[in-house]
Amino acid sequence: QVQLVESGGGLVQAGGSLKLSCEASGRTFSRITSAWFRQVPGKEREFVAAVSWSGGGRTYADSVKGRFTISRDNAKNTVYLQMNSLKPEDTAVYYCAATLTGGTIPRRYDYWGQGTQVTVSL
Repeated sequence: QVQLVESGGGLVQAGGSLKLSCEASGRTFSRITSAWFRQVPGKEREFVAAVSWSGGGRTYADSVKGRFTISRDNAKNTVYLQMNSLKPEDTAVYYCAATLTGGTIPRRYDYWGQGTQVTVSL
């Protein structure tokens, strides 16, 4: 089993920045792809960004391209999401996820964190 714990959420004004962290513990697989998703009440969970085990492969949702950066430090078993130029529509609960298969669809991910709230005010 892999346990994921997110941190770094909070309240920020539009145009500001936040950096989310996701630390993995337990059985950490090699070749694992990590991702961030987000969800607002009443809507489906939405893909934000993913990064391959090596860090060389990164995928972003169109809505965050150029503003968000996903990265990882395998020595620390930690994945990051740097969020810049935040907008009110970025407000959501952000979830860290991990999979051996990859992709942008939530059901392809086997391990999930508990989520961290990000609120962007006007």
